[in-house]
Formats: sequence, C-alpha cells, structure tokens
Amino acid sequence: MSHEPPMLALGEAKLPLFFGVDVGGTNIKIGLLDDQGKTLAFEQIATNEAEGPEQAIQRTCETCWRLVDAVGADRNSVVRAGLGSPGPMCLERGLLLNPVNLPNWHNLKIKDSLAQSLGLEVSFVNDANAAAYGEFWVGTGQQYNSMALFTLGTGVGGGLIVHGTLINGLNSFGSETGHIVVDSRPDARLCIWGGGRGHLEAYASASAVTARTSERILAGEKSTLSSILDAGKAITSKLVYEAALEGDGLSLEIIDETAFYLGVGVTSTIHAIDPGIVVLGGAMDFGGRDCKIGQRFLKGITDEFQRRTFPNVAAGTKIDFATLGGAAGHIGAAGIAHSDYHNQHDA
Repeated sequence: MSHEPPMLALGEAKLPLFFGVDVGGTNIKIGLLDDQGKTLAFEQIATNEAEGPEQAIQRTCETCWRLVDAVGADRNSVVRAGLGSPGPMCLERGLLLNPVNLPNWHNLKIKDSLAQSLGLEVSFVNDANAAAYGEFWVGTGQQYNSMALFTLGTGVGGGLIVHGTLINGLNSFGSETGHIVVDSRPDARLCIWGGGRGHLEAYASASAVTARTSERILAGEKSTLSSILDAGKAITSKLVYEAALEGDGLSLEIIDETAFYLGVGVTSTIHAIDPGIVVLGGAMDFGGRDCKIGQRFLKGITDEFQRRTFPNVAAGTKIDFATLGGAAGHIGAAGIAHSDYHNQHDA
C-alpha cells in the first residue's frame, strides 16, 4: 500500500487547484491538488491539540499558501478547500461537536474558521468519508460510480458513495459502517466508545483484535504472544499479524474471526446500496494484497459475503484493499471540494 502519491509538476497540472486538509488528533495532512486529483505538494504538521484550534487553523492556512508558493502557482488558481475531521459533527453548521481525540476543539465552528483564514469556500466532511472519496476519485474505486469503504484502525470507519454522492445523513452520521450491528446478543461486545453493543467496530477494529486476543490468552489458550502479556506489555494488531505470519494458531483464528464479522458487515452494506465495489482501508490490513496473511484475510471476508448473498450480487461485486494509504483523507477532502466547485460552476 502506497502512503504518499508522487508529486506532479505545475506545468503538467490541470487548473484549477484545490487544498485538501485532513485533521487528526496528532497530525494535520495538507495537500495541493489539481483538477484531476494529482498532487502537486504535500506537508504534514503537528496538530498540537492541547494548544487549541486557533493556532492549528492558522498554521494550516500558512502551510496551504506556502505549498502554493513552493510550486510556483498563482494563488488565484486555488479555488476551494476541502476539510476532513473526526466526528461527531454537524455538517450543516460546519461544527465539530465532541470528537474524542480533539478534546480542546469541542463545539468548534471549524468550517467557518478555516474559510475565513484561507479566504476560500470550504467543503466540510467526516474524515472517513473523505478517505472514501479519495479512493473513489483516484484510488481503488475510481472505475466505479458507487463504492463502500471500511477503514480498519483503532475503530472502524466508513464511507458510502452512491452515484458519485457521499451519504452524509440527516444527523451527519451517514456512512458509519463501523456501527452496523453484527451481533444482536444482549451480551455482545461493546465498541471502544462504550455505547455500541454488537457493532462491527467491537469485533473488527484493531482495538477489538487486541482485546479478543488478550482475553483468550488470559483464559488459558496457547499462543506465542503469551510472553508479551507475561512481561506486562500490550498486544497490538501488528503483533497479532506478525505472529500469524509465523503460524501462531490463535493469531490466525483471531484474523479469521475478524474476517467473518467483516463479511457480515460487508454483506449488510452491499444489500443496502449494491455499490459494485467494497474497499478496505486503514492501517490494519494484515499485510494487504501482497502478503499471504492479507490474502487470507481478504478471502475470508469475500467467502463470508458470498455465502450470505445472492449469486448475481456475488458475481457483480469486488472486494479489495485500498491503494492510497494515509493520503486518502486529504486527497478525498480535496476531491469533495472539487466536486462542490464544479457542481456550482458547471451547472
């Protein structure tokens, strides 16, 4: 999986240009992209969350224009910015509500703040939806007019695009595929945020993988990872993947179970919107398409989906890994700005 796209020379770019901003609790990724989704410049800056949002927005603005000057572009060639950030949020009001990883940014009018700082219109979107749009615009889903994305990391994020339109929802909660219910039992596992019982995130996130692995070892099951817990250290999904590569039986079982629950969630999503393609993004890909464990993981998801769906749907649906890596968020944010700009000016 690639992590940053190659840079395009200004002379090869198609105008106009767009900023893509992907806000995270630790870093802010900022890209300058052309009208076809090619990246001219990129920079990552520290969020410095504890210092509050004003300084971060100001530094983001300064970085945006520095990228333009660095490539020698006319500042007037940049026509709009896209902003992706973690939720919960109110997209209609451009408001961040109470994101867990941005505790000093609660109830922030982030869209207006960035727009005023840049002097540009800003398109505002959930970070997972931005990543989905990036893969849809120039990544794995670019040959399709609809797509579903599952991002597998600390939690499970998602994005749904139907005929080129992101599903944001009335409550700015649309496309939250990580909160599809995959276990309806009253004692089903809880999401990491504590309220979602039986949600996909409780079974298929990196947090869930590490929790389930640790619980089974502590219950007496054998694993090469036992020594990690014995030493008072934490098991990570990366360690589960590495142990699986070496043939650890418990780690392989955990990965297969994760694929099972994802297969259930993928099936429900496909039956709702029939997108033709499902893309798996995020850091937890177990090696991806070029690794035997990643291939096993993908096959497990696909097999479970095919067992639960109709033959014509199985034949007409592709499930694959994402290709943009950590660049998907800022590329997708720029892509949504691109779409909004052309919808306004090409009508």
